[in-house]
Amino acid sequence: MKRTLGVCYYPEHWPEDQWADDAARMVDTGLSWVRIGEFGWSRMEPTPGTFTWDWLDHAIDVLGSAGLKIILGTPTATPPRWMVDKHPNMLAVDAEGRPRKFGSRRHYDFSHLGYREECRRIARLMGERYGKTPHIAAWQIDNEYDCHDTTLSYSDAARRGFQDWLAQKYQSTDALNRAWGNVFWSMEYDHFDQIDLPNLTVTEPNHPHQLAFRRYSSDQVVAFNKVQADELRRHTDAPLIHNYMGRITTFDHWKIGADLDIASWDSYPIGFLSDRLEGTSKEKKKFLRQGHPDFQAFHHDLYRAVGKGRLWVMEQQPGPVNWAPYNPAPLHGMARLWAWEAFAHGAETVCYFRWRQAPFAQEQMHAGLLRPDSEPAPALAETRQVADEIAALPDVGTAQAQAALIFDYESAWAWDAQPQGADFDMFRLAFYAYRALRRAGLNIDILPPDTNDLSAYRLVLAPGIMTLSDPLRAALARFEGIALVGPRTDTKTDELNIPTPLGPDLPDIDITVALTESMPPDAMVKLQGGGRFWHWFEHLDGSAPVHLRTKAGQPAIMGGDHIRYLAGWPDDATFDTIIRDLCDALDLPRQSLPQGLRIRETDTHRFVFNYAPKAQQWNNVSIPPAGVHWEPL
Repeated sequence: MKRTLGVCYYPEHWPEDQWADDAARMVDTGLSWVRIGEFGWSRMEPTPGTFTWDWLDHAIDVLGSAGLKIILGTPTATPPRWMVDKHPNMLAVDAEGRPRKFGSRRHYDFSHLGYREECRRIARLMGERYGKTPHIAAWQIDNEYDCHDTTLSYSDAARRGFQDWLAQKYQSTDALNRAWGNVFWSMEYDHFDQIDLPNLTVTEPNHPHQLAFRRYSSDQVVAFNKVQADELRRHTDAPLIHNYMGRITTFDHWKIGADLDIASWDSYPIGFLSDRLEGTSKEKKKFLRQGHPDFQAFHHDLYRAVGKGRLWVMEQQPGPVNWAPYNPAPLHGMARLWAWEAFAHGAETVCYFRWRQAPFAQEQMHAGLLRPDSEPAPALAETRQVADEIAALPDVGTAQAQAALIFDYESAWAWDAQPQGADFDMFRLAFYAYRALRRAGLNIDILPPDTNDLSAYRLVLAPGIMTLSDPLRAALARFEGIALVGPRTDTKTDELNIPTPLGPDLPDIDITVALTESMPPDAMVKLQGGGRFWHWFEHLDGSAPVHLRTKAGQPAIMGGDHIRYLAGWPDDATFDTIIRDLCDALDLPRQSLPQGLRIRETDTHRFVFNYAPKAQQWNNVSIPPAGVHWEPL
C-alpha cells in the first residue's frame, strides 16, 4: 500500500493568478492529493440552469498539471439560495418544529425528494463533464453527513415519507399496532396517515415508534447518497468516497459504505476531546493539546471496516479549529503523529484541512497549513516531515487483528430511544470496551452486526447489541476463541420489546437477564477480588458457570469456554483486569500500556505513539511528547 498526503483547497476563495503558486507549493510540501469543489455550487450554477464551469475547468487544469491528483466533491451540502427559493420546503425542521434556515450549510432535508433529484442532476452534470478527466482521481459525495445534527428532520416531507415507509414495512396498521404494543395507553392506529413523527408528545413517545423513525431517517441518508453514487458510476471509474465524522451514530454507516469504494473520515482530535467525549477535567487537561489517545484509532478501525478495507482521512486537523467550546493549538508534533497513526491503522491517504486559513466567514479562525497571509503555519513543516518519512519507509499493510469489537448503529438508536439510565450511550459503552483492548496493546478490528465469521480472531467483544443477528449468532456458535457478550446484549426484540423467554439467547448457554438496574455515576457494584461496575448492572440467572461474582455473590460474568456474558459496565481499571484475564486464558500476548502510550502493528513494523505531554519509555527507547517510534517486527 502506497501512503500519500493531501490537502483540502478552495480555489473559489482565492484569485486565479494565485492557484499555480499554491499548486507548486503543495507539490513542494510533498502532497499528492487535493480536494476541491464540495462547497462550490453557487459558483458552478449561480442561477437555475446557468452554469459557469470555466473556473472549475481552470482549477482542475492548474492543479492537475502541477502533478496533483484531484478529489472532486459534489456540492450538495451547500445548496445555493436560489435552490431554497425554488424548494422552500426543502429545509429541515428540528424536533421543536422550527425550520433550519439558509445562511450556513447542510440546510436540507434528506426526505425531500425534490432536492434529492436536484442532487442527482448536479452529480450527473459533473460526471458528464469531469468523469473521464485524467486529473480527477477520486470523487467525494456531499460532505459530512449529520454534521450539525442534520440526519433527523421533523418536516412535512419526513412525515409523509415515514408514513409510506411504515406502510411498506408493516403492510397493515394491525401488524404495526401489534409490533409496537400500541394497546398500551390506547395508542392504536386505524390507518397509516394518522401516524405522526415522534416529537412534541406530552411524555416520551413509544420506543418502537422512535426506533422506526430512526431506521427510516437512516434509510433516507442511504438513499440520498445512492442516487449520487449511481449517477457518478455511469460516468467515472474513479473511486467514490464520503467523509464521515467522529462519534456520529444517527445513520447506518455500514449501509452507506456498501455503495462506496472508500471510507474516509474527518479527524479533529482536539476539537473532539472538548466537544464529543466524556472525561474528567484532569484527563481533558492532560490531553488538551493532543486529543484522546484512543478516539482517532477507534474511528480508523471502524471506517477501515466500513470501507471494506480501504480507509482515508479526508480532513486532518492541523491547528486550532473554530467550532469546539475551546480551541487550543496542538502540541508540536501532533500533526505528524496523527498522520502516522492513521497510516499504521491502514489509511492510504491523509489530507490536511485546509491549505490556507480563510480570512473571512464562519471558519476564519480554523487554522490551515498556511496562514491567511500565505506564510507557513506550524503544521506545514510537520507535513513536509511526514512526506519525507513516507518516502524513506517501505510501504506496509495492516496486520491481522487479534481482537474484534462488534459495533451496531441500530443498537445506538435503540438506546437513544430507551436509555434507561441518563448516561447510557451505545458509543460510550463500545468505546470503553475498545479502550481496554487498546490499553492491552492489541490490534483491533471493528465488525458489523451481521458478521458471519469470527474465525480470524481470538477475542471478540459484543457490548450493547440490542438483538444478535442470525449470522452473528451462528458465528458465535462456531467460535473457538472467547467472546465476551454484553452488557445489554440480545435482551430485546428487533422492535425494542422484551422477548419471552427472556434474553440473551446465546448458543448452548443457559443465561437469563432477570432484572436490570441503572445507577448514577457515584454508585457502584463492587466485585470479588476488586473492581466495580457502574452505570449499568444486570441480575443474571441460569445454570451456566460463573467466572466472576460481585461482592454480594451475584454473577458478574457467566458462560462457557467460548461465550461469556458480562453483566455490567466495568470502569477502566476493571475492564483492564477482565481483558488481562481473557488474554491469559487464550495465551494471547498482551501489554499493560501506560496512559497515553499506544501501539499498532502492521505487517512489518510496530508503531508506538506517545499522546502524553511528557516523554515515556518503550523497550528502553525514550519517546518524546507527541513522538512516534517504529521498529521492524
